[in-house]
Amino acid sequence: MDYLYHPFQAKRHTVFAKKGMVATSQPLAAQAGLEILQKGGNAIDAAIATAAALTVVEPTSNGIGGDAFALVWTKGKLHGLNASGPAPQSISAKAIREKGHETIPAFGLIPITVPGVPAAWAELSIQYGKLPLQEVLIPAIRYAEEGYPLTPILGKYWKGAYKRFKSTFTTEEFAAWFETFAPDGRAPEIGEIWSSPDHAKTLRAIGESNARDFYEGEIATKIEDFMKKHGGFLSKEDLATYKPEWVEPISTNYKGYDVWEIPPNGQGMIALMALNIYKQLNKPEWQNANILHEQIEAMKLAFTDGKAFITDLDAMPVKVNHLLSDEYAKSRAETILEEASDPEPYELPKGGTVYLATADEEGNMVSYIQSNYMGFGSGIVVPGTGIALQNRGHDFTLNESHPNFIEPGKRTFHTIIPGFLTQDGQAVGAFGVMGGYMQPQGHFQVVTNTIDYLLNPQAALDMPRWQWIKGKTVHVEPEFPNYLVQSLVRKGHDIHVASDTGSFGRGQIIWRNPETGVLQGGTESRTDGSIAVW
Repeated sequence: MDYLYHPFQAKRHTVFAKKGMVATSQPLAAQAGLEILQKGGNAIDAAIATAAALTVVEPTSNGIGGDAFALVWTKGKLHGLNASGPAPQSISAKAIREKGHETIPAFGLIPITVPGVPAAWAELSIQYGKLPLQEVLIPAIRYAEEGYPLTPILGKYWKGAYKRFKSTFTTEEFAAWFETFAPDGRAPEIGEIWSSPDHAKTLRAIGESNARDFYEGEIATKIEDFMKKHGGFLSKEDLATYKPEWVEPISTNYKGYDVWEIPPNGQGMIALMALNIYKQLNKPEWQNANILHEQIEAMKLAFTDGKAFITDLDAMPVKVNHLLSDEYAKSRAETILEEASDPEPYELPKGGTVYLATADEEGNMVSYIQSNYMGFGSGIVVPGTGIALQNRGHDFTLNESHPNFIEPGKRTFHTIIPGFLTQDGQAVGAFGVMGGYMQPQGHFQVVTNTIDYLLNPQAALDMPRWQWIKGKTVHVEPEFPNYLVQSLVRKGHDIHVASDTGSFGRGQIIWRNPETGVLQGGTESRTDGSIAVW
């Protein structure tokens, strides 16, 4: 039986509930969040439980050794958490070049930065949770100890990663990855049970210590010992001095709705910039070639500028307020013509995963995202812990003149971004689309689908997506209407119709009716998405 064979078109409907909702990319993780809600936890507790479960039940996309961001709506206010980790203090461009690299490699020890995920769970729990972290992590620990059957999309990406890694991860430092994720000498199959006792042990230690064991205790020692043995840069001191940062979310108003993102070093600002540029141009029409052309051009301008300028906030050569200003938006909108462009970065004025959304009956809502960056991350697993470490440092550059030049203690341009929508000071809800550089493009499309076309949350996610790649190159999903493809080609776009939907992001949405408190959710049809409700 082929669990990836779907000869017939299917559709999902919006899910409604009153007491609580958890939307994410894996059914067991959604159930973990629901379990915690039913035990008396709030939306924040449910988000932590879901996130922890996702490190077990979707390791192809995230892990304990990754980074996280969150937007938390509670008591009528939106709070932002940046739990991305910096580069190790001992790393430098010179040290990387001395190891024989002219660019930062994607895998191995060099691109590993300080993991922020465990600290994010602890910080969210301490600040806004109702239940102890130790109790909130119980479902994830159970999945890791008892095992669970692989879902279809999870199995697909697991097998693909194993095939790639088998031929390239041949040195000693990668051995623990295969021992953990391919214990029988192969990737587990769809429907087959996989467990990770080491992962369970680590989760239990994180829960019992509010994550301090990860940063200061036995786990930290294991990480440092492994790094020293194999010539890595991450140290116990890097871990011990790390703290996530509470930040003020940034926003733009799009047709009466405030769209919220985490400020840089994340790429969420790109979505806001694109919305600002686009609203200078567009009319309230259903999708046609002109509308799509303007959307693509607005996005490529915002992305080009975002990649040129976004890094750790203090190192950015231009202020966030300017890039979100009407002045900037109008100047960029004026450059959009009838034909596709090959954009250049904006001239500065003189003088860029797993996602989940949760909600409870008290009105708390969480938009949360965490990632190891490229699938399983660096390919490095710390022996005896189940911890797969991220490769986020790959996004740094060795070009000294670029704002995102690698430096000790600096946070890189970051792809993972949670989104949130409000209107007139009240929460509309949480949304997000995961998937590398697709994320701000997914945010842009979900927001315009919702506000311009009044699509319900499921339909807003299901609409066929486009993805700007570079220059005039745009990829579209297999179901993208051919008449629109042809019209865009006539406008000078180099359109490629993808063979599957894997690169077009995976999203979740939970909206809340402010008068009745009724929750409505949509989940991703491009993955093993699920909504658990109460």
